[in-house]
Amino acid sequence: MKLFHISDLHIGKRVSGYSLISDQRFILKQILILIYDERPDLLLISGDVYDSRQPSAEAVELMDDFLRELAEAHQNMGLDTCIISGNHDSAERLSYAGSLIDKSGIHISPVYDGSIRVFSKEDGYGQVNFYLMPYLRPADVRRYFGDQKIESYNDAIRTVIEHMEVDEDQRNVILAHQFVTGASTCDSEEIIVGGLDNISTDLFLSFDYAALGHIHGPQNIGSDRIRYCGTPLKYSLSEKDQTKSVTIVELGEKGSLSVTTRELEPRHDMRQIRGLYNDLMRRDSYEGTKTDDYIGVVLTDEDDVPGAIEKLRVVYPNIIKLSYDNKRARALEVITEAAESDQMTEMELFSDLYLKQNGQEMNEEQRTYLGRVIDQVKEGEQ
Repeated sequence: MKLFHISDLHIGKRVSGYSLISDQRFILKQILILIYDERPDLLLISGDVYDSRQPSAEAVELMDDFLRELAEAHQNMGLDTCIISGNHDSAERLSYAGSLIDKSGIHISPVYDGSIRVFSKEDGYGQVNFYLMPYLRPADVRRYFGDQKIESYNDAIRTVIEHMEVDEDQRNVILAHQFVTGASTCDSEEIIVGGLDNISTDLFLSFDYAALGHIHGPQNIGSDRIRYCGTPLKYSLSEKDQTKSVTIVELGEKGSLSVTTRELEPRHDMRQIRGLYNDLMRRDSYEGTKTDDYIGVVLTDEDDVPGAIEKLRVVYPNIIKLSYDNKRARALEVITEAAESDQMTEMELFSDLYLKQNGQEMNEEQRTYLGRVIDQVKEGEQ
């Protein structure tokens, strides 16, 4: 049985004020092309369908178009689609009218009520069971299993899985949207500080494959059997070096598994450029490149360039971040409170701060002016 595994579509997401709807429409069409090319039996969407619990009208419209295409793929080639809600989704909104669209081959996890929906499909080796577990917090589980000790995310998910009564003689796949210990994260994810939302890989021992969502970088956790497929698009500069893809899983007889990927090509890439302002604005430095990509610019000029971002956008219209890498910027990163500040004079404190912020000492004119200001302040306090 062949499975397509995707997650974290974040439909409706904006990056630095730029709507990504057109980019998302482009990448979803590409996924549909791959579906007709590879002809999988199932498409697994492991949460965070939307970027907001109250998605915009254009986000809902795009998802509706995608679901309609998937329903046609069900008619044309027998494709089934399994979808779970993530932490960005409203489980109630996502699963609305789920029983009606079931007939179109689209199976959505309902709001958690103490049990997990199971969808089963057969191939030449027998039955494969797909457990559709939405994003869950300890409080979501505790209300149904109040007699059990549920203090952590790990306790909660362990309790949920134990009550699934998984038949390990059959082939079993779980869709989950949680943070598994050991996963590498990036800036665009919502991870609870201190790792309080971590769960153990041991919880998935009963499953032949765990189709995970929540982490944006594609990666295996421990083995091919436990995998984050990653986002189909880059959603922050911390993802600029990642290769986005669709994960393709092939299940043979019990115990037989292969995992490959098909790379996705975005309409606009997300990347970073760096250098002196004048160098980046020279035609030979950008000619032949995709200047309409979503770009983070790092200027290495020692002095700030007035109106730099507006000027740069003449060449690079989709700048999402502008920063400097120079003596002053590096000094700002390491500014700490002076250990002996209570023993320093006002002039010494200001001089030390100026040096750390600007990477150079104040000149005599600046020191004279500052001295007058300090004296005036002191006179006013008397």
